[in-house]
Amino acid sequence: MATDRDAVERSIDRSLDDFGRFLRRRWWAVLLVALVLAYVMTQWVPLIVTSPPQPGTVLTFVVQVMMVIFMILIQFIALFWFLGRPRIFWVLPGDTGVTFADYKGNPEVLEAARRIVTLMRGVRGFKEMGGEISRGLLLVGPPGTGKSYLAQCISTEAGIPFAYASAASFRAMFIGMDVLMIKNLYRKARRLAREYGGCIIFMDEFDAIGMSRGGQGGMGMGMGAGGFFGMGGAGGLNELLMQMDPPPLNETWLRKALKVIGIRAGRAQREPVLTIGATNIPESLDAALLRPGRFDRKIIVAPPTDAHRAEVIEYYLNKVRHEDIPLHKLVSDMMGYTPVAIKHVINEAVVIAHFDGRDSISYRDIAAARETHEYGIRYPRSLSSLEKRRLAYHEAGHAIAQAYLLPRFRVAHATIVKRLGSSGEAFVEAKPLEEIVTQSAEEVFARIQVSLASRAAEELFLSARLNGVGGDLANATQLALQYVAHWGMGDTFFSAAATMAPERMYTDPILREQAEKLMRQAYTEVRALLERRRKALIAVAEALLEREELDSDEIEQLIREAEAPSQEQVDALAGVAASALAQVPSFAPPALLGAPATPPPASVDAIPVPAVREPGEPGVTSGENGASGAIGAPGGDTEAAPAPAAFVASPSQELHADRVVDRALLRAPGLTRPIHDATDPNLPAVTHGSGEEE
Repeated sequence: MATDRDAVERSIDRSLDDFGRFLRRRWWAVLLVALVLAYVMTQWVPLIVTSPPQPGTVLTFVVQVMMVIFMILIQFIALFWFLGRPRIFWVLPGDTGVTFADYKGNPEVLEAARRIVTLMRGVRGFKEMGGEISRGLLLVGPPGTGKSYLAQCISTEAGIPFAYASAASFRAMFIGMDVLMIKNLYRKARRLAREYGGCIIFMDEFDAIGMSRGGQGGMGMGMGAGGFFGMGGAGGLNELLMQMDPPPLNETWLRKALKVIGIRAGRAQREPVLTIGATNIPESLDAALLRPGRFDRKIIVAPPTDAHRAEVIEYYLNKVRHEDIPLHKLVSDMMGYTPVAIKHVINEAVVIAHFDGRDSISYRDIAAARETHEYGIRYPRSLSSLEKRRLAYHEAGHAIAQAYLLPRFRVAHATIVKRLGSSGEAFVEAKPLEEIVTQSAEEVFARIQVSLASRAAEELFLSARLNGVGGDLANATQLALQYVAHWGMGDTFFSAAATMAPERMYTDPILREQAEKLMRQAYTEVRALLERRRKALIAVAEALLEREELDSDEIEQLIREAEAPSQEQVDALAGVAASALAQVPSFAPPALLGAPATPPPASVDAIPVPAVREPGEPGVTSGENGASGAIGAPGGDTEAAPAPAAFVASPSQELHADRVVDRALLRAPGLTRPIHDATDPNLPAVTHGSGEEE
C-alpha cells in the first residue's frame, strides 16, 4: 500500500514539475492570454452588461469576422497545399503484384533484399535480441538496372506500404516548403507503420535532394538568403537527416497534449520506416547521409552478367509469342544490357513482327530491334555503285579479319546502310562470345590487325586509299600506344600512365616509332591474311552490295562456301595438319585428318608454341611439296601423338579449325598451306612465314 502511495506522490510531483517547466517555458504566452482576458473582462463585459446588443447584430458581426478569417486561411492553405504537394504515390501491400520471383538477373542483390525483408517482418523478435532495424538502404547503379523494381518487390514481400517519391519534387518554390513536405511524408509513413508494422519510402534520383552541402553554394533567390522565395537548399537535406534518425519523440497531438498537462502516455517508440534511395552518382551525396544509422546499407545493382543474362532474356521472352530463338546468341548480342533495355528490345521486336503481319517474333526481329536501339534508325541513301563498292570492300575487310583473328568474338552484323545513331557511314559489329575481362598481347595485336584490315582491303581490291579509315587508324594507334606504353606488351615495362602528364609521352619519337613498327607489322600480316582469304572477302563484299546488310549466319555461310576446298586441296590440307599435329600434338583437329570429328578448342591462343626444327635435324624429313615434315607426318618415322579428347565447341567449328591450322602456319614457318587453285591466275600462291608475305 505504501508503495502505491509513493508512486502516486511521485506521479503528482512529476506532473507539478512538468507544469512548472511549462510555465517557465511559456510564461510569455500565459501572460499574453491573461492580458487579453483582463481587457475583455474590464472593457467589453461591462458594455455588454449595461447595453446588451441585439442578437442579430452580434451574430452578423461574428459571422463577418469569421468569414474574413476563413477566407484568409483558405487562400494561404490552398496556395501552400498546391505548391507544396510533392509527387508521391502510395502503394498498399499487394497492390503492385511484383515479388522476388519476378526479379531476375542479380541473385546476390536478391539475397541482400531477402535479408532486409526478413528483418522487416520480424521486427519484434529482432528488437528483443537487442538489434535495431536499418533505417536507410542505398541502391547504387546505372539507370535501368531495376532499382525501383527491387524496392517494390521488397515492399510486397514484407507486406507493408510503399511510397514512391521523386526526390526532385521536394525542390519547392518557397523556402521552407521542402522541409514541410518531408515532415508530412514521414509523419504519414509513421502512421502507416503503426498500422501495418512498417513502411517503405523510396526516393528515386536521390542525389537531387541528398547532394553534398559543400557543393550547393547559395541556392536562394529573390529576397536574399533569408528571403521568402527560393529553390530549396540545405533545409530539405537537414530535415531529411533528422527524419531518418529522429529522437524518440511523441508525434501525435494526443500524446503532446497529455504531456503538456503533465500526463505521460508511455515511452515513445520509433516506428520501423525504411528509406530507400536510388542514385547513379553516389559520390555526390552528403557524408552525413552515408554514416551508420542513416544509409548504413548499400547495394550495388549492376547489369546482369553472362551467368544470369539468359535468365532475364528468357523471363521477358516467355511473356510474348516467339519462335525457336538461339538463346546463346541473344546472351552475346545483349552484352552489357540492363533488364529494362532487354525488355525494351523484346517489346520493339513484337512491334516489328506485328506490323509485318506475323503473330510471333523471331531472332531477326530481335536483331533488328537491337540494332535500332544501339545504332539508331536506318538512313538509306541513293549511293552510286562506286560508293557502295568502296563501302562494301572496306567493311568486308573488317569482317574477314574479325572472323579469323578474333576467335572469342563473332561477326554479328555487317551493313553498308548508314544509321543515324552511328558516326560511321557503314560498320561491322562484333559481339563477344563470352564476358571478356583480360586480353593477351596476341589478342590486342589481332584487334590492331582488324582495325587496319580496311586499308589492306582497299589497297588489295580497290587499288585505292580512302579517307574512311580515319577512325580505324585512330583506334589502331591508340591500341598500339597502349600495347607499348601502358600494358608492358612490348620491349619495355615503362608505363606512360605513371607520369604526371601521360599524353605528352605520346609525342616521344621513340614511343611513336615503336607504335608505328607494331602497326606496320600488323598491317603486313593482315594483308597477307586477306590475300589468302581472297575468295571469302569477295563473297562477303559482293553479298553486301546485293543485300546491303548481313547477319552472323549469312557471313559464316558465305565464308564456308567460299573457302570450301577441292579434293586436292583437302589432301594437301591434311598433310599440313598432320605436320602441325606432329609438332604440336595438343591442338590437332582430327576432323581434318579423316578421324571422327571432335569439337575444336575454345581459343587458339592456348596453343603452345611448337619447337620448330630445321630440315636435316633428327626427326625432321622433307615432304614431297617441299614443306618440312615432323616425326609422324607423311614421310616421317613415327606416328603422331593422339589428339586430346576434351575440347569446347564454338559456334563455327569449320572456321575454328581453319584458325587452328593458320596459327600452326604462323608459328612453324616451314609449313605452307596451298589452299588456292593453282590453275586460277587471280589467286597467286602465298607462303606465310613469320607474319610476312612472300
